[in-house]
Amino acid sequence: MIRRLALVTTAVVLAYQPAAVAARKSYETPPPNAKFDYQLGGSYRPAPSVQVIGRDHTSHPVNGRYNVCYINGFQTQDYQAEWWQRNHSDLLLHDAEGDLVGDPNWAGEYLLDTSTAAKRQRLLTIIGGWIDGCARKGFDAADPDNLDSNTRSHGLLTLADNLAFAALLAQRAHADGLAISQKNDAEASARARRSVHFDFAISESCQVYDECGSYTKTYGDEVFDIEYRAKSFHAACRARGHRISIIRRDHDLVARGRPGYVYRAC
Repeated sequence: MIRRLALVTTAVVLAYQPAAVAARKSYETPPPNAKFDYQLGGSYRPAPSVQVIGRDHTSHPVNGRYNVCYINGFQTQDYQAEWWQRNHSDLLLHDAEGDLVGDPNWAGEYLLDTSTAAKRQRLLTIIGGWIDGCARKGFDAADPDNLDSNTRSHGLLTLADNLAFAALLAQRAHADGLAISQKNDAEASARARRSVHFDFAISESCQVYDECGSYTKTYGDEVFDIEYRAKSFHAACRARGHRISIIRRDHDLVARGRPGYVYRAC
């Protein structure tokens, strides 16, 4: 659920190319229980021991590592909200009074309207274009955030709506030669993997919300967990650090060398 400010210009952020990348024959999932780093708030050179890196789709992958490309698949990023309203307002979720439905915990993040097949196809043109861009840059996987946006929709969206859109994103990622992760809605993991064909999971604070078991039951050791509190990090390491990759990061995911930077691994 934690998203970061992308350190890019608006022009770069809003650029996308909807043309699909030429299909590859196969894709690879990340190495299980590999040391992980999550760099959404600013890219930096990873430690030599890091094998898997998560970065925003506006950033670039690191040669010789397994690179996961973050996109906000079900909500707007705050820096994109104006662009969405200006160009695709009808693809944002509105309540009965016509007001935008936002994430109460993240100002400027408005829910995308996945409620109809027609809107899901139009959203795919945009977000699928970002996935294509991830593939062109050389990423290995896509990480679409906020699968659980329906829980903040006041009943206007259903899990089925979001799973249907996630399935389109997964098809696009796989056609591009990318694996795809489940992010959020741990309780629906078995259903999501079966219907969407997610390949692995990236969890944020699953120790805090008692969700880790739901992910590992479905994905085994292909789970990458980020904890933001020292207490939950240490508890997660004791409980399952021998089985899955667990790291602690600061809440803003700032780049190494900036004030507030925190990185630990089990």
